[in-house]
Amino acid sequence: MPGTLYVCATPIGNLEDVSLRLLDTLRTVALICAEDTRYSRQLLSRHEISTPLTSCHQHTPPAKIAALVEQLSSGESLALVTDSGTPGVSDPGPRLVAAAAGAGIEVQPIPGPCAMVAALSISGFDAQRFSFLGFLPRKPGKRRKAIAEGLARGETLIIYESPYRAVSTLQTLADAEPLRAVVACRELTKKFEESLRGTAAEVAAELGKRKEVKGEFAIVVGPEMTATADDGDQDE
Repeated sequence: MPGTLYVCATPIGNLEDVSLRLLDTLRTVALICAEDTRYSRQLLSRHEISTPLTSCHQHTPPAKIAALVEQLSSGESLALVTDSGTPGVSDPGPRLVAAAAGAGIEVQPIPGPCAMVAALSISGFDAQRFSFLGFLPRKPGKRRKAIAEGLARGETLIIYESPYRAVSTLQTLADAEPLRAVVACRELTKKFEESLRGTAAEVAAELGKRKEVKGEFAIVVGPEMTATADDGDQDE
């Protein structure tokens, strides 16, 4: 019987944000495929897990992906982790998952932390419909286009951004729709966790005052307010 590929969500900051099932899975699989073995080793050390590690990221050669699938086919189960959060959500993972699924290997999620969901949950915005834009293009023109297309949907948006482009992205949002509310979440679950609320212009101005901005952002953009929240529930 072939093994199972477990797609494991790991802490996005606080190493205590783990489930008993995650720890049990990481202890019992034959091998852990990690985006960065040096980073993942910190989590394993914290929880006294000695399972072997191997690298698996966006630049992993096809031959190694094939070898991992062969290992699964031979009956061994593997775990897939990234540096933080859920594999495949703006992080490496789809290549191995697709290859394993294509070979008839069972793929199971071990759910857990995800910066997108964490930020959305504290935004206070409507989450019945939302769009995840991930990391935006670095070139200003392409970034403006991606933001414009997202805003045109009229629903809640979630954007990942680096500390180096957070202010620029917020200003681009402000230029496009000044009244859209945002919640910019920085360093989620870490020591200096912070959530800034206001319009994109207000949050951009606040961050612009700082000498240095650290930590990646999950920016939640509120939906376009075109009707009251109860309109959809009223009788015709």
